[in-house]
Amino acid sequence: MVKSNFVDHFSKFQALVSPSYILETPYKELLVAVARGDGKFYSVLKKAKLSQSIGERIVEELLSLGILSLEHSRENPLRTHPKQKLKKEQRSYRIQDKLRFTQPFMRFWFGFVVYYKEDLRLGKGEAFLENFKKHDERLRSLVYEQLSNDLLIHYYANKSPIISAGSYWNIYSEFDILAVNKEKKIILGECKYKERNVCKNELTKLKQKALESGIKVDIYALFSKSGFSKELLQMQSNTLLLFDLDDLKVLV
Repeated sequence: MVKSNFVDHFSKFQALVSPSYILETPYKELLVAVARGDGKFYSVLKKAKLSQSIGERIVEELLSLGILSLEHSRENPLRTHPKQKLKKEQRSYRIQDKLRFTQPFMRFWFGFVVYYKEDLRLGKGEAFLENFKKHDERLRSLVYEQLSNDLLIHYYANKSPIISAGSYWNIYSEFDILAVNKEKKIILGECKYKERNVCKNELTKLKQKALESGIKVDIYALFSKSGFSKELLQMQSNTLLLFDLDDLKVLV
């Protein structure tokens, strides 16, 4: 599908990138940085080699065009009062929102296609396809995380509705999903879009990350493309939720 669409009909699909000027500098550099990085606001500006003033202006425009959206950080400030002293390594830390593409197509274009546009224009797709095969997981994994987040919201809709959800990041770590339901219970989730079962080891690592980040978790939720080990399935309970691809059918 990727070859028949983006190699054989490159010009047709490039015409879908609108407005066309976002394919030019400095819009292109910023959008490539969003597509290939973690999306953190100031990290994106640094990667795109843009000053804060110019970067903020471009981001504001792209938000107004509906090309990007902003996922706000839910991290609490490190200082609980103005005179609180921070560790040396924490003093330069800034809480950052994340920039996200509103359409997976745009994320794919700026993450995979733009770099090879000259070759693709000439009908040469070998390098593009080789790169896509190596890194296509980063495209699918974020979409899977977003679907898993929607699934969790659906799961709790008739139990204790989710009042806050989405990915979560702080100075210590990042998490695919952190949700809070009406009962104020914290649900921490990990999504694995892999060709193998998720084992107990993944749950152990998630618990360690939560401990290091100071998150008091009530319920853990694991999402797996390829199912779970027998050991994990036996551990399934009210405090450990397991979801696979079949569970996503309720969203259709």
